[in-house]
Amino acid sequence: LEMRIELFSTFFTAWGYEVSYLEFLASLVSFIGVALGITAKRITWPWWALSSILYGIFFLQYKLYASAALQLVFIAAAVAGWYGWEPTGAKPGPFRNKYRLYTIAAIILATLVLGPVLKSLGAASAYVDAILFFGSLAAQILMVYQKYDSWPMWLVVDAGYVALYASQGLLFTTLLYVAFTAMAALGWSTWYATHRRSLRSL
Repeated sequence: LEMRIELFSTFFTAWGYEVSYLEFLASLVSFIGVALGITAKRITWPWWALSSILYGIFFLQYKLYASAALQLVFIAAAVAGWYGWEPTGAKPGPFRNKYRLYTIAAIILATLVLGPVLKSLGAASAYVDAILFFGSLAAQILMVYQKYDSWPMWLVVDAGYVALYASQGLLFTTLLYVAFTAMAALGWSTWYATHRRSLRSL
């Protein structure tokens, strides 16, 4: 109980916003995980798993149920990624065009199903949280399968989360997702360049 109270207590205040120990730690661990993901190192996955545990607890505080549930998916994906990637890291490849269209359609349909459920539970920003949930799910699966298309999807999703968390007054996490949006662009460029180099070496 004492540790739980400590995690939720204020670590510091920035521009009038109180940053808890939990939010700061979750942000730091998540930032490291994404940075390692850009380099395609397999060590990224334990960091993703740990940040997901921390953020799952954090999002439940603000009734962002889809965001909280998404962390369970991220933990499962971290396990799959760890065992799916080679010890040397990911070998980025493309995602077929027709599957891109199927993925977008599936995200929209699934959002229309989950949105009303979240709304009935009293969730904050039900439909926005839902579409970002499924967008994140798709991006994470693509990352596990080492597709460079995961990064442009992360770019769109992270930009959406910037708007969502800003609307909920989560200043520190909003700033983190601004950084994630820029990092997704870098990840896209890096993974695509790695793919192009592998084609030239054939």
